[in-house]
Parts: sequence; structure tokens; C-alpha cells
Amino acid sequence: MKTIEHWIAGKPTTGTSDRVGAVYNPATGEQQAEVLLGSVGDVESAIAAAQDAFPSWSQTSVSARTKIMFAFRELVNRHAAEIAELITDEHGKVLSDSLGEVQRGMEVIEFACGIPTLLKGDYSDQVSTNVDTYSFREPLGVVAGITPFNFPAMVPMWMFPVAIACGNTFVLKPSERVPSAAMRIAELWQEAGLPDGVFNVVNGDKVAVDTILDSPDVAAVSFVGSTPIAKYIHERGSANGKRVQALGGAKNHAVILPDANIDFAADHLAAAAFGSAGERCMAISAAVAVGSAGDLILEAVNERARAVQVGSGRVAGNEMGPVVTQAAQERIIGLIGTGEEQGATLTVDGRDLKVPGYENGFFVGPTVIDQVSTSMDVYREEIFGPVLSVVRSGSVEEAIALINANPYGNGTAIFTNSGEAARTFQRGVHVGMIGINVPVPVPMAFYSFGGWKNSLFGDKHVHGPEGVAFYTRAKVVTARWPHVDHASEASFHFPTAK
Repeated sequence: MKTIEHWIAGKPTTGTSDRVGAVYNPATGEQQAEVLLGSVGDVESAIAAAQDAFPSWSQTSVSARTKIMFAFRELVNRHAAEIAELITDEHGKVLSDSLGEVQRGMEVIEFACGIPTLLKGDYSDQVSTNVDTYSFREPLGVVAGITPFNFPAMVPMWMFPVAIACGNTFVLKPSERVPSAAMRIAELWQEAGLPDGVFNVVNGDKVAVDTILDSPDVAAVSFVGSTPIAKYIHERGSANGKRVQALGGAKNHAVILPDANIDFAADHLAAAAFGSAGERCMAISAAVAVGSAGDLILEAVNERARAVQVGSGRVAGNEMGPVVTQAAQERIIGLIGTGEEQGATLTVDGRDLKVPGYENGFFVGPTVIDQVSTSMDVYREEIFGPVLSVVRSGSVEEAIALINANPYGNGTAIFTNSGEAARTFQRGVHVGMIGINVPVPVPMAFYSFGGWKNSLFGDKHVHGPEGVAFYTRAKVVTARWPHVDHASEASFHFPTAK
């Protein structure tokens, strides 16, 4: 049985814990490896390695840091297919989806390659007589990332390229379900020339998480996961004096207006709901059909749901793989059944899907549920599976009110040919990321990613300009260089400009 270790101070290590977790191949249902679950001591060793590396790395010139970032980008690009295979084997998503994930992560590396411009400060000359003021930003110190199973490469890459380029050192705690991509990335960082200790990986569970949150030597924590855990991370980390950005769950709605191109909308709804088996925080899980669009979009989405090619992510031509664990499979199937029990209509039922040759895999087929009300569990819960609920609405204003009443505010979309309706929608919804005829509106790396309400705890979004702000703090200098033969003009009153 393969054992996946930690990466601390530039090398793999078994650490001190004898606890292990199982790593499965979701397509076969078989255990393929075991991962070491770090002890308190293992996490403290990683933090200490990062702390030792920080003084030198933070003083490394921005030009030298940039050269390493460019080298790392080239290595990730060269090994993208290899990283994608690791993701598919542990997560289950199809290879094309895994490659897309690596590409979107690499875009943040490319953004971080521009760090000399991103860290430029401000200068104001002669703000008072013979006085100048200028500002610049400095790194925080040791920062940490706690990342989810659904994007083993992309979500960590939303964090550590910006953090490291800014001069911080980093401790990553990836999901113990999908640990291999993080370990390969650590090897690529070393090959790129990153000094030992700047990037560390500790695999683990709640023991590792709590040690990070409680350590006085960790200055900031980034997290992506479920809302209950995001709230816990934010409260415990903040109570210990850390900066925290904790991204939580989602219930993303797509509104379909009667003037929309139904075939176009159905194609994109199916891809957004069933891609990656619905295990995306930006997946569309609720289609809000307005007026006469209802029956038309339902019929079109049903047709596409039945046509999705489901199977092993390693098999060419498959469009959707399994969900990540048997527990996730059972939970999703249970929620589908609950929706039917509470009065919704199952128009496509994926509960009994069996993939030939992969009968023990953790598969759930694409599922469409019509006549869903906002009181039903299938609407209220974040299903995180290939399930699309169809909710009927009378107008765009009613749809906006429905979205705003939901406790989540991560992403939303509208399908329409009306600029007026689109503008009303984008200004009216209380959601952080909005798509107009774009169902999965994940911003490019030079913008920042983040939701509202119970989808984000903290005041800064991930990557982009807000990522740079999160991983740095400002200094403002007010300077005067007086002539030696001039009077000091010191005064006991509060200083004012003159």
C-alpha cells in the first residue's frame, strides 16, 4: 500500500504520527493509498520550518522571487497532465476537467509573476514643507492554507502563489482525501528553486487544522470548504489574532427568462450542474425558471441529463465521473429521495446508475427534480452532487427576491437576451459573483474570487488584488530631511501641514 507523507523543510517526511487515512479511487471504490495524518508536532515542525525560512525569503528581492515564480509556472505547465492524472485518480473527475482545474490554478501563478507591479507603493512629494509621505506593503510572515477535496490543485494555487510571491512562507493542509497533487506541487516548487521551508505540506485532519489555528506563529489562514467549518475556522482563527479568509458553501441559482435561448441555456445548465459530478462550490444547483420558460427548459435539461456520459474519469469520452466517497454518494441519494417524499417531481433519476466494469464505484447519475419549493431539504441543503432542482418563478423580480432570501451568496447567473433584465438582476442580487449567460462565473485571476453572506467569513476575497492585500500589510512613512542650519520648529501642539 502506497503511503503519502508530508513535505517539510524541503523534503518528504513521515513525521511522528502513526495515524493514517484511506485514499480511495472513487471510480473503482477501492483503497489505493494511505495518507499520514499529522500530529501536533508535525504541524509545529512545518510552521517552524516556515518561520526559519521567512527572514531570508521576505528580504529576497522582488526580482529574484519573480524569477522563481516564472520557473514554477513553466514546471506546472510541463507537468499539467501528470498533476491532472493524480487529481482524477483521487477525486474522480474526468481528465479534461482536471486539466481545466490545473489551467485555472496556473493563471493565478501567472498573476503572481506580476508581483513587482502588484507591490508598487505610493509616493506623495511635499505634503508639508520639506516633508514627503510614501507607503509600501510587507509580507505577514508564516501563512497557512486549508483546502477542500474538490479542487486539489486549483484552490491551493489560489492561495500560495500570491502569498509566496509577496514574501510570505506557506504551510498547506490539503484535504486528506486527495493529498497527492499537493505533494507533487511541493516537488515542483523545489525544482523551481524555491528555498527549503518556504512551502510546506502537512496532511491531516482536525488535529492539524486546530494546531494551525492556535499557533501564535501563523499570521493568516485561508480556507475553502463548507459553511459550518468556514465559520469555525474564522471564529477560532480570529480569536487567536489571525487574519482569516474562510470561504464557505453555496446554493447557486441560474435564472432562465422566457426570452433566453433555451437550447443555449440548457447546454450550459447541464454542464454547470453535472460537471465534476456537481462537486463545485460554483455549480448551479437551482434553476429558477421564469414564466413560460419553465416547461421548455425542463424538457431541454432532461434531454441533456439523460445523455451525459458517466464513467471513470480515466476513460476518454466520459463527461462526468463519480462522487468522491461512498458517504457522499449515500448522502446525495438520500437527499434525492427526500425531495421526492416532500412533493417534488423526479424527472431524471440518477440514483440507480451502475457503470459496467465499475460497479463498486461511487457513482450518482445526473438528476433533475422539478416543482421544488424553497422549504424542501433538496433546496435548502448544499447537495454537492449532480442534482439540479427546478424552481418556478413568476418574474425576474420574484427570482431576485428568492435568491436574496437564500442564506448563501456565492455565485448566480441569468440567461436572457434583455440587457435591461440583466442589469436589473446584477444590481439587485446579493451575491458576490454574477454571470450573464455565463453559468459558472469564476473570475479570472486578475480579479478576486469570493461570495457574500454565508459563503464568506472575513473581509477579503481570494487571489487577485484582494489576495495581495490579504497577504501583506501597509507601512506609511512620513519623512523630513532638515537643513542643519534651520530651526527645528518643533511644537507641542498636534502636528499639522503647513
